[in-house]
Amino acid sequence: MADHAAQLASGAKQLGIDLQPQQSDKLLAYLGLLNKWNKAYNLTAVRDPEEMVSRHLLDSLSILSYIQGETWLDVGSGGGMPGVILAIMCPKQHFTLLDSNGKKTRFLTQVKLELGLDNLKVVNCRVEALELDEPFAGITSRAFSALGDFVDKTRQLGNAETRWLAMKGVYPEDELAAMPVDFKLERSAELSVPGCVGSRHLLILRRTDQG
Repeated sequence: MADHAAQLASGAKQLGIDLQPQQSDKLLAYLGLLNKWNKAYNLTAVRDPEEMVSRHLLDSLSILSYIQGETWLDVGSGGGMPGVILAIMCPKQHFTLLDSNGKKTRFLTQVKLELGLDNLKVVNCRVEALELDEPFAGITSRAFSALGDFVDKTRQLGNAETRWLAMKGVYPEDELAAMPVDFKLERSAELSVPGCVGSRHLLILRRTDQG
């Protein structure tokens, strides 16, 4: 685990993040739980903990500076990327992690309990069935679906102020062209993730008054 701690600290530094000891401890505890539960629950195709540091922890940390606003929804959270990582790093903000797979939400509930993440809520349902009192400030997706499906299935959970953050590999030209007319690309950012080979992009989407 010492090697993973050094890898995490070095990667975070390259991302411009000054990891506090408590944050590092929780991220590594989460890594341990992910590795342990993955054997039975198949939470991620990545089996090597060293690769998990770069492809899951650091990849999720790469969008940290874009997390503004109090309430966030992580759609199709799966094993908790990026939702768990963001909840650890942003204790004053609130994160709802949603997945329709019961095994995955059981894992996320265990993570919440073991890491004491009071700012994290786990919901087991389809996104279309989620009910809320007020719109989220932001909605994240890392591996949920194509952009059109992502915004279409979550449009009722946000408003004109909400920012939709989609984490993608290669820049998705075709997906952008097929988006609903009442959504626009506000900006995109190429992400440089330490230890990750290949293209990574963050797309920030907003609703317009068209439609």
